[in-house]
Amino acid sequence: MQATLNTTLLIIGGGPGGYVAAIRAGQLGIPTILVEGQALGGTCLNIGCIPSKALIHVAEQFHQTQQHSQQSNLGIKVSPPSLDIGQSVAWKDGIVDRLTSGVAALLKKHGVKVIHGWAKILDGKSVDVDGQRIQCEHLLLATGSSSVELPMLPLGGAVISSTEALAPKALPKHLTVVGGGYIGLELGIAYRKLGVEVSVVEARERILPTYDSELTAPVAESIKKLGIKLYLKHSVEGFDTEAQRLQVRDPAGELLQLSTDQVLVAVGRKPRTQGFNLESLALQMNGAAIAIDERCQTSMRNVWAIGDLSGEPMLAHRAMAQGEMVAEIIAGKTRRFEPNAIAAVCFTDPELVVVGKTPEHVEQEGLDCIVAQFPFAANGRAMTLESKSGFVRVVARRDNHLILGWQAVGVGVSELSTAFAQSLEMGACLEDVAGTIHAHPTLGEAVQEAALRALGHALHL
Repeated sequence: MQATLNTTLLIIGGGPGGYVAAIRAGQLGIPTILVEGQALGGTCLNIGCIPSKALIHVAEQFHQTQQHSQQSNLGIKVSPPSLDIGQSVAWKDGIVDRLTSGVAALLKKHGVKVIHGWAKILDGKSVDVDGQRIQCEHLLLATGSSSVELPMLPLGGAVISSTEALAPKALPKHLTVVGGGYIGLELGIAYRKLGVEVSVVEARERILPTYDSELTAPVAESIKKLGIKLYLKHSVEGFDTEAQRLQVRDPAGELLQLSTDQVLVAVGRKPRTQGFNLESLALQMNGAAIAIDERCQTSMRNVWAIGDLSGEPMLAHRAMAQGEMVAEIIAGKTRRFEPNAIAAVCFTDPELVVVGKTPEHVEQEGLDCIVAQFPFAANGRAMTLESKSGFVRVVARRDNHLILGWQAVGVGVSELSTAFAQSLEMGACLEDVAGTIHAHPTLGEAVQEAALRALGHALHL
């Protein structure tokens, strides 16, 4: 029998939330043990955010080279390119390895003990990891989320999840994506740019249904231009493995048979609450997620939950911020998790960013607001990047010009998300942004111009 290990903080899960909490706890001198059953970095570093952005970059480079081999306004002429997907995946894996090794090194540097194994909760103060008992004062649950599976489309063979889609051994001739949300579209667009025929089946009436239609219009236009076939308001019935046909029902109720080599199921994610005896704690739940307060404390004292396990928005940067905060609370600092806004970014082509309130939100809340947008078609930097579609939009109160929200769609707008979130956290008014000199020529000038337009005097429109 192994001796019981004792620690102040025990963290279950080494994803963005768990490992950031561990690093911060280590910095603050809190004895910390982190338990992770798979690779450090969780979904985000291993099979999510990072590898998907790597694959998107490969796809974009290949697509651009192909465009130049056919016709180019830039005067660049190249031979038709070929793709070694094995090498692309190896490059992607190299990035993942560097990042996960970096996380391991940071944990070691700050004195965090990492135990590789599967945790089983015994009670709110003790956990078993493969026969090793660990006692703690504080238990932090950071187990993340898993892909939602569809009962009529069990994973296996030709039916894959985003995990398999991010590590292809060979590319299919035809991929059908089930789900027109951000995960399905990011991967669907990437595969299309890699030369795969792509179809997208979405049960609702438009793609990216959680974003407003004006914002998603440039993405819909891009999808059409790329030749991706959309089946909107279509529901999936099942998959015929032998005939390699996906059965879907159209809005009129007719059954269609879609021939395809692979089916990617991307219908969302759910909190990972199974497999570590969570039920033994009888915590208060909020739907499928663990209910938490503004300090990320659960219904049990000194048991904390962060990240996807605690529900929406399921974003790595939210988990990181929560993890850092919980470590500081355990160290005796006074903290609450009350951000003004958390940016949601969609890495489609073009990219989408939503921070704070949208025109729809303020209308529902009955707030009198100014909504103004500035098109990238009038932005010099966007022109030099051959990317004139999209816009920046600002939502501000009419009475005092306090900015309540930003939205943008266009090339590289993910990088504007920081400025958007910062302006909301600092309580900026339209005059603050309009009066800040923005460097020329940059896409960021569209942010200033949107604020100027809301004040009634855009300069370049």
